Amino acid sequence: MKNLIISAIRNFLIGIVALGVLLFLPAGTFDYWQGWLFIVVFVGLVTLSGVYYSIHDPALLERRKPAIRAANTPGQRLILVYVYLCELGILVLSALDRRFGWSQMPVYVPIIGEALVVLANVLWLVSKRENSFAGAGIMIYEGHKCITTGPYALVRHPNYAGDLLLVIGAPLALGSWWALLFFVLLIPAMVWMIFEEEAFLKKNLPGYIEYTQKVHYRLVPYLW
Repeated sequence: MKNLIISAIRNFLIGIVALGVLLFLPAGTFDYWQGWLFIVVFVGLVTLSGVYYSIHDPALLERRKPAIRAANTPGQRLILVYVYLCELGILVLSALDRRFGWSQMPVYVPIIGEALVVLANVLWLVSKRENSFAGAGIMIYEGHKCITTGPYALVRHPNYAGDLLLVIGAPLALGSWWALLFFVLLIPAMVWMIFEEEAFLKKNLPGYIEYTQKVHYRLVPYLW
């Protein structure tokens, strides 16, 4: 437990420094309350999630090693690089927006954005608690079975739904309307990943075809 606490503190501090560089350097100032709030909330939630998985599901952490290495085709690796660049773009463009004052946003909008960031993390946690096979790449693991309960009873890809909440919430939390452009850029990549994952699982995971016939919505209930 002592080692786990030390590791969590180390990861929290590394996350604070890394996000701090990505936000405050392009912003050109530490006077950026939206940035501070986002860093503390996001890094804090990710760190707590890591502690939870380390205690209750270390196998899931093993499956979620760096996604680019886990991706099993060049196409998957390419699309994951694209996604990471877009996520980086959200941070940098938001910070530049703070520096040059492009967006005028009421105070309550970043608070709504933070709520979406929190909701994204909650959805990830609930989804991974229900499905320990939610690895970083599109692959089948030993003992893998089709999960149909919890959030998977509503949509086929609740982890991607959490990603969707994050890429909407993060630009708002950071006070930038312009950074929402990356939400538009990420949608095609998300759709591509979902279709590729479903094609793979229909071929390789017993029961998945029947599951898709039962749960019709991929990402957003009653929409798609």
